[in-house]
Amino acid sequence: MDVGTLAFSALYQFGDAFAFLVLSACGLAVIFGMMGVINLAHGEFIMCGAYVTVSAAHAGVPLPLAILLGAVVSGLVGAVVEIVVIRHLYDRPLDTIVATWGLSLIGTQGTLILLGSTMAGVGTPFGSFPVGGYSYSVYRLVLFAMAVAVLGGLYALFNWTRFGVMARATIQVPHMAAALGVDTRLVYSLTFALGAGLAGLAGGLYAPTMTLVPTMGTTFIMEAFVTVVVGGADVFLGTAPAAALLAVVKATMTSWYGQLFGQIGLLVAVIIVIRVLPRGISGLLLRERA
Repeated sequence: MDVGTLAFSALYQFGDAFAFLVLSACGLAVIFGMMGVINLAHGEFIMCGAYVTVSAAHAGVPLPLAILLGAVVSGLVGAVVEIVVIRHLYDRPLDTIVATWGLSLIGTQGTLILLGSTMAGVGTPFGSFPVGGYSYSVYRLVLFAMAVAVLGGLYALFNWTRFGVMARATIQVPHMAAALGVDTRLVYSLTFALGAGLAGLAGGLYAPTMTLVPTMGTTFIMEAFVTVVVGGADVFLGTAPAAALLAVVKATMTSWYGQLFGQIGLLVAVIIVIRVLPRGISGLLLRERA
C-alpha cells in the first residue's frame, strides 16, 4: 500500500469513527448533557429509529424519507416518555436511571416478542469506489457529512433561534424562565423529544449498515456516553472535539490491532481524559477563553 492510499485509508477510518461517535452522541448530548437526565433508554430510541426506517423502506418509502420518518417517530415516542415518566423525576436523578433502565428493558423485550429476534434489513445505498486497489463505501462519506450537518444544525438551533434561547434558559434557571412567561413544561418536552429524535436519526442512518436486532442499541450507547462525558458540560463546544479525539484513538487502534483493541483504546483514552480534565474538553476550552 503506497503512502497516498495509506493516508486516505486512515482519513476514511477516522471519518467513519467520527461520524459514528457524533451521531450516537448528539441525542444523548441534549438529554444527558443539557437536561441532566441519565437516559439509559438512549439505545432503544436508536433502535426505534432503525426499525421504523427499515419498515418504511420495505413498504416502498424512499430511504431518505424513511430515515426522516424514523427520527420523527422516535421524537414522538420521546415526547410521550417525557410527559408520562421523566417529567415527574427531574429532581430525582437516581430515579431517572432506574426508570430509563426499565424503559430500556421494556423496549428491548417488547421488540423481541412483537417483531422477533431479527428484521430483514435494507441494502447499503450508493455502492462503493476504489482507491489503490481497495474498495470504500460511499455511504460512509454520507454519514460523515450528516454528522457535520447535525452538529452545525444543533449549534444554530440552540444559539440563533428563539426556541434555543428558551431551552437554555429553562434548563439553566427554570424558575426565572417560568416567571418570564416561558412554558417550561413544553420546553422540557420539546427538548427531550429533540434528543430522542436525534437518537432515532442515528438509528435510521445506520440501519442500512447493520443487522437489526432488538439489542442493537447497546452498540451505540457506550460510545455515546463516553463522548458526552469527555466533551464536558458545554455539549455544543465539547462534543465535536471529544468525538474527534476519540475517533483518532479508535481508528488507530482498530487499524493496528482490530476492533476489540479499538474499543479498549477508546475506554483507556476516556479514563485518561477524565483524570486529566475532570470538566471535560469543553471545561478546558472555556477556561482558556476566560
